[in-house]
Amino acid sequence: MYLSACIEWLFQKEHPDFIERIAAASRHGFSHVEFHLWRDKPLAQLAQALEAHQVKLSSFVVEPRRSLVDPLQHEAFLQAVRESLAVSRKLGSPPLVIASGFSCEGVSFEAQCEAMHKALSQAARLAEEAGVTLLLEPLNTHIDHPGMFLSDTRLALDVIEAIASERLKLLFDLYHSAVMGERLEEVLKGRIHLVGHVQIAQPPGRTEPDGALTDWRALLGQLQALGYDGAVGLEYKPALPVSASLAKVSEATGLSLQP
Repeated sequence: MYLSACIEWLFQKEHPDFIERIAAASRHGFSHVEFHLWRDKPLAQLAQALEAHQVKLSSFVVEPRRSLVDPLQHEAFLQAVRESLAVSRKLGSPPLVIASGFSCEGVSFEAQCEAMHKALSQAARLAEEAGVTLLLEPLNTHIDHPGMFLSDTRLALDVIEAIASERLKLLFDLYHSAVMGERLEEVLKGRIHLVGHVQIAQPPGRTEPDGALTDWRALLGQLQALGYDGAVGLEYKPALPVSASLAKVSEATGLSLQP
C-alpha cells in the first residue's frame, strides 16, 4: 500500500492555484494524487503537469452528480458518466467515484435499491467499453451527508457483487465507515477483491490521521492482511501546516508515498 494525496484539500492553503499542488505533491514524494470535481479544473494544464512531474491520478469524481436512486435522473447520470469517462481517458484512465444521491421521500428502500442497481449496471457497461473503473462510495449520514441513501458498506458490496463487473468496485473510506460505526474486518472480510480504492481521514473532524486517536497502523494492517495493496487516499482537511501534517500522517500510518 502507498499514499495518494487528495489535492482538493491537501496543499490548498499553501498553493491556491490547483496546478501548483501537483508540483508540491511531487516535491513531497507523492507518486499519486486525486481530487474531487473536474469541470472546474484546467484539464490541459492538469495533463501537462501530471506528465511533467511523473505523477498519476488515483481518482476523481463523476460529475455533474446525479442520483442513482431516482430513475428520473438516470439519463443525466449516464451522460455524466460518459463525459467523465472521456476525461478520465485523457488523464491516464484513473478510476471515477460515484455516490448514490439522497434518499427519495415516499419511495421504498427496495425500489431505491432496484433503481441504483439498474443505473450502476448501465454505467458499468459504459465503463467496460472505456476501460475505466467506477468506484461506488458509501458516505456517512451522521456528519457530512445527512439524507444520503447509500451509507452502508455491506449494501454497497452487495450491489457491486450482484452486478459482477470488473469495472465496478468499492471506494472504502475509513472515515465515513468509522462515523457510521462499522468495523473494517466485519464489512470487508471475504470481499476485499471488490475494493478498488481506499481513503482515510481522522474522525470526527476529517483532519489528518492521528495515531494518538486511532490505531491507523492496525487498521491498515487489517486491510493489508485481507489482501488490499493499492493506494490509500489522504482525503482530509489539514489542521496543520502541510509539512507537519504529512509528518503526522507518516507516523500514524507507517505508509510510504511511493508504491
